[in-house]
Amino acid sequence: MIVKHNRNRAPFIIVCGFISVLFSQASLATDAWPISTPAAEGVDAAALSALDAELLAGKHGNVDSLLIIRHGKVVFESLYAHDYATQNPVPEAPTGMYSYYDPRWHPWYFGNTELHTMQSVTKSVLSVLYGVASQRGVLPPADSPALALLTGRKFADPDGRKAKITLSDLLTMRSGLAWDEENYPYTDLRNDAAVMEASSDWVQFVLDKPMAMDAGSSYLYNSGVTMVLGEILEQLTGQKLAAYAEKELFEPLGITESFWKHSPKGLADVEGGLYLSPRDMAKIVRLYQQGGRWNGRQIVPEQWVHNSLVPATVSTYPGEDIYEQWGYGYQWWVFTDYLGQTAWGGSGYGGQYPVVVPGLDLIVVFTGWNIYEGSTTDPLSLLRDRILPAVH
Repeated sequence: MIVKHNRNRAPFIIVCGFISVLFSQASLATDAWPISTPAAEGVDAAALSALDAELLAGKHGNVDSLLIIRHGKVVFESLYAHDYATQNPVPEAPTGMYSYYDPRWHPWYFGNTELHTMQSVTKSVLSVLYGVASQRGVLPPADSPALALLTGRKFADPDGRKAKITLSDLLTMRSGLAWDEENYPYTDLRNDAAVMEASSDWVQFVLDKPMAMDAGSSYLYNSGVTMVLGEILEQLTGQKLAAYAEKELFEPLGITESFWKHSPKGLADVEGGLYLSPRDMAKIVRLYQQGGRWNGRQIVPEQWVHNSLVPATVSTYPGEDIYEQWGYGYQWWVFTDYLGQTAWGGSGYGGQYPVVVPGLDLIVVFTGWNIYEGSTTDPLSLLRDRILPAVH
């Protein structure tokens, strides 16, 4: 069911399958998704129509698009328009690519409804690029000391604990570095991620942070360590990251349009700066659903896919309702017990959720921009309460 409202609309994806690396082997052409009907793929069309009407009416906040793929075929796709210029609660806010209140940059790239900000889903794409590097044989073992792979960087390490940070520690957000990204909004300069983005050298800002705990000892969400991973990957591959992504990942998957923000030092913003279409984001998760293979070619090692989706931290937010079920692997989230299903995917500020439910061979992609007071909704609750019950 491809819904064409007379409004700007974009797609969103969730895939279902067994997390224990039971990968679908269905092939997908690089240029298009096959189209089917909900009924033909075992999905309740009436339930989707009811949800679509609510999204169109704005009852669930600023959802920009919803894309549903079952058995590798698009069964629902819709875009929802919102006037973000008039919603802006801070009209005097600074403009530019790092102003979340600038409607030229957020959530769509200058109004292009084929390019939506992915925010922290970008981190998951970086993890895929690490998998590509592993396939190419340029990635050292995950337990290798990470900061030793950086050249030309100096930083204090008075007790030697930074030297013990491994690639795995960075990938799983267990660096041990002092960081506060969750007690203040991203528009507040008490948020370390916001301060980093206002600095002239993002990676150095992260490296200069003191250690708060031993590396590998505890989960702490830190967008800065993803930027460190980005610089390490550029040095390992000898290529600019955006160019590497284009050649080694996007081109094989038939992704022809993308945009990367860059830091002041010219490093691709891998912590939140990628723009893709919802359909192309679905290709990224479909690649992992297929064990890293695409049209017969191994893009990412199957073992890397498996390792990425095994949560190093099983419950990242204990005691916080639905979020207690969020585990974290290699820059990917693993969501447990959604109506008896385990799902995995990315999560981005404002409502970006490409999710795979392996046991149902289902992909669901939400995009949105719920950053304003009163506009918040939880797409994963819609997945759990509205979409999964419609899948048979």
